[in-house]
Amino acid sequence: MLLGVTLGTGPAQAAGAARGFNASAVADMTGFDPAKFENPSGDVVKIGVLAPFSGDAASVGQIYWATGTWVASDINRRGGITVDGKKKKIALIKGDTMGKPANTKQAVEKLCLQDKVDVLWGTAGSHLTAIIQAEADKYKKLHLNSGSLSDTLMEGKAFTPYTFQHIWTTHSVGATLAKFFATRQERKFYILNQDYVFGHELAESFKAGLKKYVPDAQIVGEDFHPLFNKDFAPYLTKVKASGAEMIFTGDWIPDSSNLLKQSRQMGINLPVAGIFLDDINGLIAVGPEGSKGLVFASELLINFQDGIQHKWHEAWKTWAAPYNTPLYEWLGSTTGAYAESLYWLLDAMERAGSADAEKVIKVWEGDEWTGLIGQKLTMRACDHRVVRDTYVTEFVSPNKWYKDCAFMDKITTIPAEFVTLPQPKDSSRCK
Repeated sequence: MLLGVTLGTGPAQAAGAARGFNASAVADMTGFDPAKFENPSGDVVKIGVLAPFSGDAASVGQIYWATGTWVASDINRRGGITVDGKKKKIALIKGDTMGKPANTKQAVEKLCLQDKVDVLWGTAGSHLTAIIQAEADKYKKLHLNSGSLSDTLMEGKAFTPYTFQHIWTTHSVGATLAKFFATRQERKFYILNQDYVFGHELAESFKAGLKKYVPDAQIVGEDFHPLFNKDFAPYLTKVKASGAEMIFTGDWIPDSSNLLKQSRQMGINLPVAGIFLDDINGLIAVGPEGSKGLVFASELLINFQDGIQHKWHEAWKTWAAPYNTPLYEWLGSTTGAYAESLYWLLDAMERAGSADAEKVIKVWEGDEWTGLIGQKLTMRACDHRVVRDTYVTEFVSPNKWYKDCAFMDKITTIPAEFVTLPQPKDSSRCK
């Protein structure tokens, strides 16, 4: 098999041989540069990359592209994967969502009808992912969701067997951070999220988690702002007057970095807890003091510098713009999770012996796999969501990663049993 046994280094290294990511099998990536990626010719497996490659969130598209081209180049340098009785390499085709519903639908239709992709991969924004899911079901295309967390995406009428959700859920985020804060002193929280389905679901999940694990916690304020907001002053003024001890946000870039920067400019040095606080360029903008004490949670935290991490770092040294910034210096939480999802997909595809959606579904449902950091992952068969441990860290300075900002140090593992979203009650598949 393509990926074989797990040999990587990580906080939850599985003992003995297991199906999963194989760090020692990663190709020599010398000369790889996401800005210079070229698709292979011939009979290939086509992956449509759905992300905002233009507009306010274009930096998110760059993260997708850096990660996708890394995995594709790695697999291609190894000769590809065996499907349909022969080796096939991986091609990536961009589908620019522009962060907008209409553009997302148009991009999916082009990828399915004109480009004839085998897989749809993406995207950031649960409202956009819902559109992709519906189109994937319509065209019977595999869809790998690595970027949208809303619990409702895989429930009720929204569920489609063609979508697999690798990223964790809003329920898991709320439970993870609440479980973490149960051991700390902070009790007054201000929720500040983006004003769309994900932001509201995440707020409710965090409140539910606090009620369960930190019953004496208080929500001293709650606000929702537009996506790609430019001015956080009105919200931060209320935060300052609230007596909050911690800001909780699910904001992703550029909002997460703008929120942090403007809070520090206003003299608000409260710690912030969130899941997209690892924009290194944004952290450097506020410096070690401005980023110290941030609480960062993720479904994957890489705290080692060998294996795939070393190969990524060495390759990065020669990358061209826009990938030559500190944001890409190390394989991070988001890029690591994106890479993990693609490696798992391609392994499932090779074990199925086909890029055909129906055949891959049969292999991936209920699959147990060892991930990028050695943790056990289970693709729950009934609702296509991953059961996994989650992680929390507090940013400190100095640290072994960056001298110009605070970053992760000690990692707290929250076992899957405390954070996993229960199976949907409205699904006949889960009974």
